[in-house]
Amino acid sequence: MTDPYRIADAPTRPPQPAADRLRPLLGLALAVSVVANVVLTTVLDNQWAGSACGLLAVLCAGTLIARHRRTR
Repeated sequence: MTDPYRIADAPTRPPQPAADRLRPLLGLALAVSVVANVVLTTVLDNQWAGSACGLLAVLCAGTLIARHRRTR
């Protein structure tokens, strides 16, 4: 007799290889841009380049958050 409460073939989400590769790259870009922002702003006193790296860090963080919320 079969068990009516057992789910044998649960639907699964197909793997997304491009999405899996993008997350580590965004994380790496975020880390590099944050470090570059700190170095350029404080050590080298270059406000324009530091601001550009800060903007890149905000964009990377926002993209990571949006992708996380979408796949949740």
